Amino acid sequence: MYEHITTVRVRYAETDQMDIVYYGNYAQYFEVGRAECIRELGFTYKKMEEMGVRMPVVSMEARFLRPAHYDDLITIKTILKELPAKHQIEFHHEVYNERKKLLTTGKVVLFFIDSHTGKWIGLPAELKEKLTAFFTDQAL
Repeated sequence: MYEHITTVRVRYAETDQMDIVYYGNYAQYFEVGRAECIRELGFTYKKMEEMGVRMPVVSMEARFLRPAHYDDLITIKTILKELPAKHQIEFHHEVYNERKKLLTTGKVVLFFIDSHTGKWIGLPAELKEKLTAFFTDQAL
């Protein structure tokens, strides 16, 4: 399993009239978590695109347990529970407040797509090499 933690301060524009983070903004929080997760592995979406790989989101789910509010410092935990074996990767997310209370959970699935052909491809070899150490108990 691979985990990454990042923090974000809730901005005023991300809240509604009830001083609660608008639910649609969690897609952006999950994106921040994914982007920083792969950055820690030495990749960025830009680098992936330069390698000829695009990663469109194909599904997203979220469960809202407690609200986040303006100026809260939230922690986004991004988890890869399995080493991707095919053309997709699943990112699991947990969002916590400063008191370590779980606010939201989610899962986002992305496909690896060849930029030139538009067809599915497997996990890029460079990324697989970086991730494999975290999944030594799984068959390669």
